[in-house]
Amino acid sequence: MSNLDMSEAIKMLAQEKGLSVDALLQVLVEALASAYKRRPDAADEVQVGVDPETMEFTFTAYDLDENGEWVNPRDDTPNRAELGRIAAQTVRQVMSQRIREVERDRKFEEYANREGDLVSGIIERTESRYALLDLGRVEALMPQAEQVPYERPNRGDRSKAYIVEVRKTAKGPQIVVSRTHPGMIKRLFELEVPEIADGVVELRACAREPGHRTKIAVWSNDHNVDPVGACVGARGARVRMVVNELRGEKIDIVPFSDDLADFVAKALSPAKVTQVVISEDRTQADVIVPDHQLSLAIGREGQNARLAARLTGVRIDIRSETQEADGETSGGYAAELGNVEYAEGEWVENPNSGEMEWHAADGSVMSQAEWTVQTSGTVADDGEGGESSDAADEPAVEASVEVAENESTAEAEGGEDID
Repeated sequence: MSNLDMSEAIKMLAQEKGLSVDALLQVLVEALASAYKRRPDAADEVQVGVDPETMEFTFTAYDLDENGEWVNPRDDTPNRAELGRIAAQTVRQVMSQRIREVERDRKFEEYANREGDLVSGIIERTESRYALLDLGRVEALMPQAEQVPYERPNRGDRSKAYIVEVRKTAKGPQIVVSRTHPGMIKRLFELEVPEIADGVVELRACAREPGHRTKIAVWSNDHNVDPVGACVGARGARVRMVVNELRGEKIDIVPFSDDLADFVAKALSPAKVTQVVISEDRTQADVIVPDHQLSLAIGREGQNARLAARLTGVRIDIRSETQEADGETSGGYAAELGNVEYAEGEWVENPNSGEMEWHAADGSVMSQAEWTVQTSGTVADDGEGGESSDAADEPAVEASVEVAENESTAEAEGGEDID
C-alpha cells in the first residue's frame, strides 16, 4: 500500500468510526510500538513517530539504564517489507482493541456532562426490570423504578427521557434515563415554550405524581409577558404537546408568587380560597375555603392538596368556612410534604397474584397501593365534619390543564381545557 493509499484509508476509517484522524493516528502509532516490541532483537523501549502528510513512520529505539531512564537513542526504523511481515497481525489486534477503547471514551465524554438533559430514542428492548432506549450510537438504560407506573413501552416506539446519571464502565458508558423525574417536565416545556428557553419565563417549582398529575409554578422576568399564558399557548397548543408526550398526564400551571400565602392559594387551583394563614416559622399554611370548594381543594384521594404542599414546600391544613366558623380544629384535611426518591428500587411482578410490587433497595416490599400512599405523602383525615379523601371531585379537577391567575383560566386566555 502506498503512502497515499494509507492516508486515504486512515481518513475513511476515522469517518466510519466517528473519530478524528489525529486520534486514529495515535492508535496506529501505539499499535506499531506494540508490534515492534515483539521482534526478537527489539530494544527495551521505542518511540514511534508519524508524519501525517507523508505517512512516513520513524522508530527511535532506547535502552534502559539501571535507574529506568531511557538512554542511547538510535534510529531503528524497519523497512516496509519487514514491518509488514512482523507487525500485520499485531497491528490489527491492537488497533481493533484501541479503537474500541477510544470509541467508548468518546461516547462517555459525549454524555458525561449531559446529566439533566432530555434525549429522544427508540425503545429497543423491554424486560420486567428495565427497558433499553436506542439513542443512536449508544444505548440508555431505563430501570423499572424510572418508568411511569402502568406505562407500557413497546419495542419500536419513540420516546423521550431525562438523563439522571452517566456511569463509566468497562463495556462503555452506561446512561440511566427516567420518565418519572420532575426535571423532565422542565425540559419538555423548554422545548415547547421559547420564553422558557430564552430565560424570560422561569419554571420556579414543580410537584409531580408520575402518570397522574403535575403542578408547576412559573414566573416571568418581563412584566409584559404572562408566564401562564406563554406556557399554555394559543388554545392550549403548547401545553398539549407536553401532555401528549406524558401520555395524557394532567398538568396544572399556576403563577409563582413571593408572597407565600398568595402562592399557597394559587397552588390549590382550581379551588377558590377564602383565606390563607401562614405560621410564624413559615412551615404550615391554614387554608379556609368555601364549603362547596372543600372537595375540589382536597382533590381525588387528596391529590390536589398533596401536590400543592410539595409545590409550595409547606404543610397545608384545609378547612371549610363552616368548620372555621364553628371553631372546629379537627375534621379538616392536612397534606404533608412527600419525598419521592428515584432509582431506589424496582417494580417486580408477583408471580402468584400478577400484581406489580415495589422492591425497595432496603429489601422491603410494597404493593402498588402501599407504594402510591407512601410516595404521595402522609394524609391525615380526622374528625367527623371533614371531607374524606374519596370525596367526588368537581368536573374542573379532571381537566388536564387548570390555570389560576387573578381568577382567570385557560379559556379566559383564549385557551381550552386539555384532556
